[in-house]
Amino acid sequence: MDKINITEKLSLFKDHWNPRIVGELNGQLVKLVKFQGEFIWHKHENEDEMFYVLSGTFRIEFRDKSIEVKENEFIIVPRGVEHRPVAEKEVAVMLFEPNTTLNTGDKKGKLTRETLEEI
Repeated sequence: MDKINITEKLSLFKDHWNPRIVGELNGQLVKLVKFQGEFIWHKHENEDEMFYVLSGTFRIEFRDKSIEVKENEFIIVPRGVEHRPVAEKEVAVMLFEPNTTLNTGDKKGKLTRETLEEI
């Protein structure tokens, strides 16, 4: 049992769209990631995702609407819902999701991270 300093962990990487694992509980991974620009449209057939904004603001786009998520806010995207995160400026996000969740869901490509680094 060790405490985690989020600011310290975020300082260990600069790249975008590459989640890092910082904890695990009850089959859920706690991940830190930095966003900037547009991600790809995708969905997760079997997993819900929670995006908690640590700093900055991003927009989560759905096919029928967009929702702005600001610092100290979170949004849960239900399984099966197509979505795309977009960040005009860098944003730091904590993700809570099952350990089976692939970052690009049903789409595989250059942004897919099959194996995540633990920091």
